[in-house]
Amino acid sequence: MTRRSVVAGVGSALPRRLVTNEELAKTVDTTDEWIVERTGIRNRYIASDGETTGTLATDAARRALEHAGIDARAIDIIVLATATPDQTFPSTATKVQAALGIDDCIAFDVHAVCTGFLYALTVADSMLRSGNARTALVIGAETFSRILDWEDRATCVLFGDGAGALVLRAEETENGILATKLHADGRHNDLLFVDGGPSTTGTVGKLRMKGREVFRHAVVNLAGVLNEVLSEAGLTAEDVDWVVPHQANARILDATAKKLGLPPEKVVVTVDRHANTSAASVPLAFDTAVKDGRIKRGDVVVLEAMGGGFTWGAAALRY
Repeated sequence: MTRRSVVAGVGSALPRRLVTNEELAKTVDTTDEWIVERTGIRNRYIASDGETTGTLATDAARRALEHAGIDARAIDIIVLATATPDQTFPSTATKVQAALGIDDCIAFDVHAVCTGFLYALTVADSMLRSGNARTALVIGAETFSRILDWEDRATCVLFGDGAGALVLRAEETENGILATKLHADGRHNDLLFVDGGPSTTGTVGKLRMKGREVFRHAVVNLAGVLNEVLSEAGLTAEDVDWVVPHQANARILDATAKKLGLPPEKVVVTVDRHANTSAASVPLAFDTAVKDGRIKRGDVVVLEAMGGGFTWGAAALRY
């Protein structure tokens, strides 16, 4: 047997307010047909006053702990992936820690935008496999609505807010996380970025994206890293029961699946309901598929994402 990080529980949280394409079309020069045809998105959830990345992350964490049947005080490490923290510092992870009533554990944020959850998962997995922790809480949470330019119809229709969480336990088993692969290439900063920051403009800034170029890189990079992680795990595409991808765009999901030769029915798709929730999208989709009964114990699941930077990565696990 090998010491591995096993997924003990999953959870997610969404803001109270659901915003349809039709509602957006009342304030933005767009239509439901235009959005659906180009992205597959029909709805998204937008945080209201009092709802933050931290509150959504805490709600998702509580549900994951309940699903795992684990008391919050058993958590040794919290790794929270976000590009929209509650404050510049301290980390949103420490706010979640306090809200959960945990007096002391390792807690920090990871910033890799849409790939953030894969980065956070890899860090937590390394800590568990090395013996530096026994139980981890890995969270992806975002309030991207706070950094959108609501007059830019090419970007504001794409994103939503939400959070997803996994509880990992170190066990001697052949299940759990089998392999992870991460990448980054900072040469593509200008294709997907926020035009502000504490050290440059002293402002939060707004999201900017060159969609056509991002799409092209996404399909190539995601297909490549999926093949890498399958090879590392000793698996083939035929061994995969489910792919849980970053929910950016339905066309990217379709193109990536075709490039790998995977049937579309093996791909978990929630972008129509949640839009792109950045670091939250993979754990949010994972929780959705577990709770509706699609992903079952023993299934081989591959997670993948790509985000600004560019960053991209994948993980293979046996749930």
